[in-house]
Amino acid sequence: MNKILIKNAEIVTMNQDNEILTGDIYIENNTIKMIGQNLAQTGEEKIIDATKRTVIPGFVQTHIHLCQTIFRGRGDDLELMDWLKTRIWPLEAAHDEESIYYSAMLGIGELIQSGTTTIVDMETVHHTDYAFQAIAASGIRALSGKVMMDKGEEVPTQLQEKTSESIAKSVALLEKWHNHDNGRIKYAFSPRFVLSCTEELLKEVGRLSQFYNVYVHTHASENRAEIELVEKETGMRNIAYLDKLGLANERLMLAHCIWLDENEKRIIKEKGVHVSHCPGSNLKLASGIADVPDLLKQSISVSLGADGAPCNNNLDMFNEMRLAALIQKPSHGPTVMDAKTVLQMATINGAKAIGLADEIGSIEVGKKADLAILNLNDFHTYPAFDMDPISRIVYSATRADVETTIIDGKIVMENRIMKTLEKEVILHEADHAIKRLMKRIPSLS
Repeated sequence: MNKILIKNAEIVTMNQDNEILTGDIYIENNTIKMIGQNLAQTGEEKIIDATKRTVIPGFVQTHIHLCQTIFRGRGDDLELMDWLKTRIWPLEAAHDEESIYYSAMLGIGELIQSGTTTIVDMETVHHTDYAFQAIAASGIRALSGKVMMDKGEEVPTQLQEKTSESIAKSVALLEKWHNHDNGRIKYAFSPRFVLSCTEELLKEVGRLSQFYNVYVHTHASENRAEIELVEKETGMRNIAYLDKLGLANERLMLAHCIWLDENEKRIIKEKGVHVSHCPGSNLKLASGIADVPDLLKQSISVSLGADGAPCNNNLDMFNEMRLAALIQKPSHGPTVMDAKTVLQMATINGAKAIGLADEIGSIEVGKKADLAILNLNDFHTYPAFDMDPISRIVYSATRADVETTIIDGKIVMENRIMKTLEKEVILHEADHAIKRLMKRIPSLS
């Protein structure tokens, strides 16, 4: 039996009362069994001395592309549609099994190292099983799925699918991986966006999502040119069209949602749709700034994600939290998007968005042990005297402050040393993989 006792920690619970405690956390197998002071030792536990350390719930990132991690730096200074057509789609088309695996491992290493314990991931058209293998081996908690693309202009031949094949491959992956390892891994149908999918495919995805009771993860209303194209093709805006096809419900996760009209906001609210806010990506692609304060005011579900490495160029939740808070203040005033609101978006709101609020997202007895231990004893986080811990985390801390990461009760990083990943192997293979892929795309070399 796996037992861990974390001693003498500052505990930022993110529970309903937003309690901040000082004491111990007792973990048995994958579950938090006790929280208190001076918890008894039996001699069977691994002891982690967390004196002068801060324990937080592991971050939940609700929009990630692990398959794109090895494209970091290959899509700079472009807007969305050019970025996709001239860089990302050709690179995804060049992927092979090994490059997918090591791209996923590279991304997961970065995520674990910066305190993220759960992701909602969208892969590419092919080789998705190898991303799932990486997820399984690494220990990260994930919802993931094969991207679905059965139409679109300027799409490389290798990414063009027949509708029936796209659906069949997605269902096969779902039946193999959904609820793998006691539910740590789940499947999410992942149609890329309206412009990449026929009405037939989207309708069937909606039906299958209900049949299997799994999430649908897609992009919507990220870019004004994208919205114009959707309106030209369908006569409707993104959210209204998805609603018409039966996809707007509590199982739908929409990345971005920057350019929403009031009707789309109404649909999102009434149907319980979830929005993943990706401020770093939205700024880098010059897509815009989502009106998150208004969405939150309307009690719409909003969480955070870094998106992919080539449009960010990192997967760091500390960066996303800081940006999410700061970019709204010039327009809405200094008190909007305070530190507590943003940390909620990064933890418990993310858990709620993926239907796991009873299991993760806060530090409470009975929940899964998905935790990050921070060392905030450094120049950039001091003085500590009478300092709000949540302010220190959101506005001052960095990913380098994460010392230890625990997922599902297992230590996956301890004192900055990876336990489930071979760092040097992954770095070497990731470099080798992008070199191989670039040779397949002479226009990008």
